[in-house]
Amino acid sequence: MSENTGGAHEARPEAAANAEAVTGDSPKDPAAASAPAQASAPAPAPAQASASAAAGGPSSDAARPQPGAPADAAAWTAWQQQQHQQRQQQQRPWGAPGAHSPVKPSWATVVRPAEAAPVRTATLVAVLASGLAAALLLADGMGPGLLLAVAPAVVAAYVAARAAGRTARPWTLAWVIGCLALLAVPALRDSAWPVTLAILAAVLLGALALHGSRTWPGVFLSPLGFADSTVSGIAWMLKGLRSRGGIGKDRWLPVAKAAAVAVALLVLFGALFASADAAFADLLGGLIPDVSVEDGPIRFMLFVLGAVIAVAAARTAAAPLRWDRIEVAPGKPRSRVEWALPLVVLNLLFAGFNAVQLAVLFGGYDKVLDSTGLTYAEYARQGFWQLLWATLLTLAVIALALRWAPRSGAGDRRLVRIVLGSLCALTLVVVAAALRRMDLYVDAYGLTRLRVSVAAMELWLGLVIVLIMAAGVFGARWLPRAVAGSAAAAVLAFGLLSPDGMIAERNVARFEKDRKIDLAYFQSLSADAVPALDRLPEPRRSCALRGINDDMARAGDVPWYAMSMGEYRAREILRERPVTASYEVCSRLGTFGSRAEY
Repeated sequence: MSENTGGAHEARPEAAANAEAVTGDSPKDPAAASAPAQASAPAPAPAQASASAAAGGPSSDAARPQPGAPADAAAWTAWQQQQHQQRQQQQRPWGAPGAHSPVKPSWATVVRPAEAAPVRTATLVAVLASGLAAALLLADGMGPGLLLAVAPAVVAAYVAARAAGRTARPWTLAWVIGCLALLAVPALRDSAWPVTLAILAAVLLGALALHGSRTWPGVFLSPLGFADSTVSGIAWMLKGLRSRGGIGKDRWLPVAKAAAVAVALLVLFGALFASADAAFADLLGGLIPDVSVEDGPIRFMLFVLGAVIAVAAARTAAAPLRWDRIEVAPGKPRSRVEWALPLVVLNLLFAGFNAVQLAVLFGGYDKVLDSTGLTYAEYARQGFWQLLWATLLTLAVIALALRWAPRSGAGDRRLVRIVLGSLCALTLVVVAAALRRMDLYVDAYGLTRLRVSVAAMELWLGLVIVLIMAAGVFGARWLPRAVAGSAAAAVLAFGLLSPDGMIAERNVARFEKDRKIDLAYFQSLSADAVPALDRLPEPRRSCALRGINDDMARAGDVPWYAMSMGEYRAREILRERPVTASYEVCSRLGTFGSRAEY
């Protein structure tokens, strides 16, 4: 879709007029712009007005009578002045009658969307299909069915955007592709936490694609636009349905008859073929969702949810909120000394810390442990969390420093780039030191979900710092979208790499090296860890897989549209090589002990 620039590529004459009336800005029409001046200046002679109109000058629109306006030139000028004063009085009902200072509109007025185009029939059909897909495919769980259920909503948004005259931009296509890729993660991974992150990131990219936002307020607030579109979209959809209330039987009755005949033929011949061939019956039973009366309420709720999501997406595509119109006023510029002195001191502190890290790296960790009295685990774990917080606080310092940076000339801009660029470069060394400490801790005590997630977050923060440095060189207009895209890309990579599989792989490799393993921790992992844990020798293999095997046994048979690729592989492995170790054997190996994760 076109970027949300406040009216680009969209025909919104009424919305533009309303926005101008509220904000008190000068109208874009030359006649309206000259109205106040004409009110105080003598009225132009008729000959002059006609000459200007013939030449296509600015007064041609002003001299053209409008419905309800006086035809006399002097009366026309007075009428324009009266209309202008009425608009200003509506802006400041509590102001003095003679005041001319415009009142700044609220953000709700600024971001107000344009009037949406009428609902097309294809949008209505896509909304219905989205609700049916959600009801049929999501009641048994998420898997490939999530992507299939979202596809009709994407079609509804596309049709609504085309009806509104919006066009796709390169960033929009990137957001759409990223959103669909993130929604494919539930089809690949069984673990709930990367799947949840992928769905949240997909919502963010979908909001950016539909709103076309490119500023920091737009990136942060775009997902909130779905809430407004849900309310206004339902009214918009009902209006479209009422407008089609007069459709005669000659239009809908043939379609209904054809659909009924198609369903009857499918049921009849499908039942015959299924009874004639057991393989076809098994295939048909696996493809068709198993719908029963007991799960009717949950399927109805999913139908409503799927339809509402499609309505919100279509309404947003038709008339998005204009988040990019929210302007964040820059802070008061500080003097060079007042601004640079604290940052220079901070840079010196960072440089001293990094120098110590280099000395420790080349001098060895044994000397550090002897001098500090810390254990190996305490040194690695304690340092990582502090350095993670240091990275986060550095990003906050950079944001505040840019807000109050001096900006009176080229020298100030050069100073800002040097000081903040140095701080970013030194922070990257801190990021590397934090990751090194986490690597040491993992080598000694194994990989866990908490450790892999915070390490991934630290890597992403380092990428954000690199993007900030690039923005200082090439300009920062693209930075909000680049940061959002990097976050979504990090979440996508996190899901595709299978964190539970990485955890199991790393711990199995550690067991093969020093014969140490924590069987209790594996009981909480997902089916994604089964291929790596299957390499362990018995009885440790069975004990490590016991918790995952019990979870899948309780779940029973899962249809194809609710089963991820990770779960499918795990079921195949456990079907070929079942769990054999007894409860007593696993208990002696510490499989059911409690543990704390750091």
